[in-house]
Amino acid sequence: MGGMTASPGRRVLLAAPRGYCAGVDRAVIAVEKALEQYGAPVYVRHEIVHNKYVVQTLEKKGAIFVERTEEVPPGSIVMFSAHGVAPVVHEEAERGRLATIDATCPLVTKVHKEAVRFANDDYDILLIGHEGHEEVIGTSGEAPEHIQLVDGPGDVAKVEVRDPSKVVWLSQTTLSVDETMETVDALKEKFPQLISPPSDDICYATQNRQLAVKQMGAEAELVIVVGSRNSSNSKRLVEVAKLAGARAAYLVDFADEIDEAWLEGVSTVGVTSGASVPEILVEQVLEWLSGRGFEDVEIVKAAEESIIFSLPKELRRDLREEAAALVAERGGTGTGTDSASAQ
Repeated sequence: MGGMTASPGRRVLLAAPRGYCAGVDRAVIAVEKALEQYGAPVYVRHEIVHNKYVVQTLEKKGAIFVERTEEVPPGSIVMFSAHGVAPVVHEEAERGRLATIDATCPLVTKVHKEAVRFANDDYDILLIGHEGHEEVIGTSGEAPEHIQLVDGPGDVAKVEVRDPSKVVWLSQTTLSVDETMETVDALKEKFPQLISPPSDDICYATQNRQLAVKQMGAEAELVIVVGSRNSSNSKRLVEVAKLAGARAAYLVDFADEIDEAWLEGVSTVGVTSGASVPEILVEQVLEWLSGRGFEDVEIVKAAEESIIFSLPKELRRDLREEAAALVAERGGTGTGTDSASAQ
């Protein structure tokens, strides 16, 4: 291992921006702050973000990840992930006597609000996204009777609407920009009066990371994307790299997953990371490549990012007290008087 010698012909193109977006940063910090403020355990419904390393790190600090709200004991604190949840999940938490922290990315919340508004105006809503993804499940749950999923251009033929003059499209925030617009074009051909959302649904970070990969893809024979396999935006970066001209592109969680055979005949390696990936994992990949002769690192800069989201408002309250009050009020172990003062 590491037997290659340094060569001027070997270089790394490092994407900028890469890694954490503002929504992911907010969600991860929210779990850390909740653990610090209220102590363990803090339950999290689904993975807070789609990254194996982040989830494992937070578990060591006392976070407990669950798939269903019913798994959380009454009187506990539960946090909703950055991908958002349907209104029914909030109702489940209330019935379960849980204090909640909503760490949904504000950009996902925007799509939820758009869905509610268009449903209230009785539109058919065509949600472009991947079936089974938590974000799609959450958005669809806002108005299930009005929303139908369109999972790529191949789904367009089967789409039926009540009134072709009252149709709008929305999208999952982590999709490939190019593929989404291909789907939109196909929908517009079928429904010429299709309305677009008031602002772009695909998040700025997803777009910026894809743009950087497009710029490096034409030069890099190999692109390594650091990210987990259940991360939609990370998987899209692999696809974008290949479409941009890279001979090969692979998704890895950790540096030790890289196959040295991938470097055969390669002089330029592109490196980037999905929006849920901490920078330490990218640094480990760069170190691995450096040990194999790829010491020259050039930055490929596609955009500047300065967006910061404030932490969930629930972190400014005493949620342990609220949780205890909920148990007393709805569990029959108290008068319910104290719970009113805890709101």
